[in-house]
Amino acid sequence: MVSDGHFEGRQKAMGLLAKASRAELQAAFDALDGKPAVEPVRGPETGLVMVRGRIGGGGAPFNLGEATVSRASVRLDDGTVGHGQALGTDGAKARLAAIFDALFQQPARAGEVEALLAAVEARIAGEDAGKARQTAATRVDFFTMVRGED
Repeated sequence: MVSDGHFEGRQKAMGLLAKASRAELQAAFDALDGKPAVEPVRGPETGLVMVRGRIGGGGAPFNLGEATVSRASVRLDDGTVGHGQALGTDGAKARLAAIFDALFQQPARAGEVEALLAAVEARIAGEDAGKARQTAATRVDFFTMVRGED
């Protein structure tokens, strides 16, 4: 059974793997020492998921529309199963994410995956900071002047 702390770590890792670019995943895979033998369990396959929204962020839910998603599941030579998913139709990216998910579950290889996750997280943080700077540059502060007359 997976402990709650490990599951949260894996959940965050899978989220970052989904946000990683295919180039980041491929470069990290190419840099692996002793590439694992990988057997497909499912996919990669592409389908649609319904995206739901909430009015005002907390109101009544509604169906916003459909999004294309690719997913894959793999089994490594030691039996570890990994799952990967990504927005869009890039099945190879989903397969690479599944491989890294499986490696993340192996204590001996988790460090290699954590280095990739740190790089992805740093890239995302940099992009977010850039967007924040662009938004701040166009920000207008309004203020109200109070007249002295009552």
